Amino acid sequence: MLSEPYRSWVHPPKYVEAAVLISLGGALFGFDTGTIGPITTMPQFAITFGNLSATVHGLVVSTILIPAAISSFFGGHLANAVGRPRATAIGAGVFGLGAAIECASVKLAMLIVGRGVKGVGEGLFLSTLVVYITEISPPRSRGTLASIPQLLTTIGLCVGYFVCYGSTNINSSLAWRLPYAIQSGASFIFVITTLLFLPQSPRWLSAAGRHSEALACWERLGVEAAEREKLEESTQEGLPEQVKMKDILAVFGRDVWKRTALGVFLMGMQQLSGIDGVLYYAPLLFQSAGLTSSTASFLASGVSALLIMLVTIPAFLYADKWGRKTSCVVGGLLMGIFMVIIGSLYASGSVHSTHGIARWVVVVMIYFFAIAFSATWAVGFRVYVSEIQPSKTRAGATSLSLSANWIVNWIVAFTTPIFLAKSSYGVYFLFGACLLLTVAVCIFIMPETTGKTLEDIDASFGKKLGKKRATGVVMELRDLEYTPCDTPANEKEDGVAVVALSSSSSVY
Repeated sequence: MLSEPYRSWVHPPKYVEAAVLISLGGALFGFDTGTIGPITTMPQFAITFGNLSATVHGLVVSTILIPAAISSFFGGHLANAVGRPRATAIGAGVFGLGAAIECASVKLAMLIVGRGVKGVGEGLFLSTLVVYITEISPPRSRGTLASIPQLLTTIGLCVGYFVCYGSTNINSSLAWRLPYAIQSGASFIFVITTLLFLPQSPRWLSAAGRHSEALACWERLGVEAAEREKLEESTQEGLPEQVKMKDILAVFGRDVWKRTALGVFLMGMQQLSGIDGVLYYAPLLFQSAGLTSSTASFLASGVSALLIMLVTIPAFLYADKWGRKTSCVVGGLLMGIFMVIIGSLYASGSVHSTHGIARWVVVVMIYFFAIAFSATWAVGFRVYVSEIQPSKTRAGATSLSLSANWIVNWIVAFTTPIFLAKSSYGVYFLFGACLLLTVAVCIFIMPETTGKTLEDIDASFGKKLGKKRATGVVMELRDLEYTPCDTPANEKEDGVAVVALSSSSSVY
């Protein structure tokens, strides 16, 4: 007879299976991130499209990001309207179409259009993944499960680098077309599996008034009754049936604007850490450090992706053991130190492409930086941004934060090759300063959420406002004359308890 831990490993609860399945969208994102840098530095790519200037190179790489920023802003509202799995499938389908256009490109303009279409899809499905997982997961495992998309992103990143490392030996345009063909095929497979096998979020169903379906969905997911968080808030608040301006502006409401601002700040600064500057242009960075051949730089990039993947495994397994705030502060300090070291080596003229130990120190520091990011900021930020919001704004605010992430990502992706062409060290000092600034902000502003239910997190943010409003209610009650009433305070109408005033009433 199998032991309990072994049974849980072989036959995990359905909510774990659902979290893993929807997280495959992260692998699509990682595969694209891991291939675009190597593809644009392939000799076969240059034969097809010509040699790219630093500006055009940045434009090609970053074109995906602005459409992603725009679509991710509305992605949460699409997810509210049609449900999380369907919104994910729509985004993945658009992503696959964009990859197909890239694969078939004969002109650079066609490739750029393909990346733009892909960006629209990427913004739609990435804005929904963590929201869905957050809503179906018990509090005790929410952080770990919501970190699975990041784990699969690193796997996709690693696979992307090594696919390009292998395809670069093909003496035709298939060398750069093959990675895009794989992306397109994988995207449409993901669409089919998402539509066929993923249940709706019970919280979404409950908020839409479909309570019996929500209960059935909880049973299907295998979440025990004792682990289900309170649904009163999501039931009362509901979700919009269509996108309205008031729904979009709800994320700036008096009770949530501070956490929305915190989420936007964190996701923006996640990119100003320089991580995608490293991932997109790893071959370029390694070439500047002395690995001049494309094969050597591709291999070095693949090794960095492999290290990222390996360190992400224990990071996501212990996501609920290590505090989100601790992770942010420690990770930010380490990455800031690594960036300052690299910038200082270049600024002092110590790095030479043909000799000296400094170039190897740069390579190692890039590895350390990527590892530190993957173990801390990559795992915690997206989970944190989603879990600090109440049900009514969770999807919308998460989408807005991701949109900010994309916009800053575009700035970094577009300007990094230009920065490197003008200065070998300036960009590293810029990223280092942004990292240390984020650490300072998080020390004083970022509340801890690890191990708390979504409702407890919501209450911790609304605590001060709640006290003020509760005081006002008490003062108003004092001014009322007491009138005896034969009707009990708690009655049932249509089987639902009606409570005049209780400790569970929403006052924040």
